[in-house]
Amino acid sequence: MNVKNIAAVIEEIFPLELAQDWDNVGLLIGDSHKGVKNVLLTIDTTSDVVAEAKRLKTDLIISYHPVIWDALKNVIAAGPTSVVYELVRSGIAVFSVHTALDSATGGVNEGLAEIVGIQDGEPIGDYVADPAGDNYKLIVFVPLKSVAQVSNAVFAAGAGAIGNYSHCGFGTEGTGTFLPLKGARPAIGKKGTVEDVPEVRFETIVPAEKLDRVVAAMKKAHPYETPAFDVFRLCRTGPKYGLGRIGELAQPLRVAKIIGRIKKATGAKAVGLVGDEKRLIRRAAVCAGSCGKIINSVIAAKADLYLTGELKHHQALAAQEAGLTCICLSHTVSERFILKKFAGQLRRQLKGISIKTSKKDADPFKWKNV
Repeated sequence: MNVKNIAAVIEEIFPLELAQDWDNVGLLIGDSHKGVKNVLLTIDTTSDVVAEAKRLKTDLIISYHPVIWDALKNVIAAGPTSVVYELVRSGIAVFSVHTALDSATGGVNEGLAEIVGIQDGEPIGDYVADPAGDNYKLIVFVPLKSVAQVSNAVFAAGAGAIGNYSHCGFGTEGTGTFLPLKGARPAIGKKGTVEDVPEVRFETIVPAEKLDRVVAAMKKAHPYETPAFDVFRLCRTGPKYGLGRIGELAQPLRVAKIIGRIKKATGAKAVGLVGDEKRLIRRAAVCAGSCGKIINSVIAAKADLYLTGELKHHQALAAQEAGLTCICLSHTVSERFILKKFAGQLRRQLKGISIKTSKKDADPFKWKNV
């Protein structure tokens, strides 16, 4: 198995299309055709993590935060590019997931929402397109005797899939009319005569990436020289994708109870609190990492609690003035807990590959009582 194969598995779990447009995700260092036996998971790719990876004979590091954020003007052994230099020199590939993992179903923010007890949480903001892409409705008018021929052709080309069902379509009988003109080669009727033909209005759903293929298959299977058909883009009615989650708690909880659950799930040694720490929480929001910029959306939604990694001073003041209780875990503490789940998902799909979680990856802050 090579890096490209593993990347495909990761993208199946957490599609990279879910990442924010400012982010830098995917294969950032290495050869996509390199064979892989040992994988190391980490939040940050520090010099200590690279040394650990070399010691473990790691072929591929899967990091949460991108190891390269901005364009590099040089890559040298000393200074801020030293980690990139050592990774390249050691032949260790790096694949980063970051905000794709934040937005995904089962990702970081859904994990935080589960810890707090939010049920049926919805993204808060910074929405991204559905990775499944758009769907279209194909409607085509077919003479009765050719319905099976045309419908089977479009189904074989990829139309008609809804959830766990295939060959989904609908037909309504009616009468089609047409007048073959000079130069026409009608399959039914003759030139100069208006024809009334029993037809079926057949319709089905088509994913965007298969639309051209399905239309071509329909035209090839259709008996008419010039089939009559319509294609409509469908409005999205599925789930939204974006950062954070907000919703009602399955049962109201006191702040102290929620903090206990957070510590158990994330290993947090300390938390930063803003606002009333004794209140009963009925509606809560979460957003891993640095999500202070969406705090106004949380306030507008009348949440009682906001769990995040960190807030800027003015954001904390805004929360305090609005009567919003906030819990800050530290940036990476709000994210690191997801690695255990991620490792389990990879182990189930990457048989024969060693998947380890870094022991050198850690919060750069040390929290002490003074």
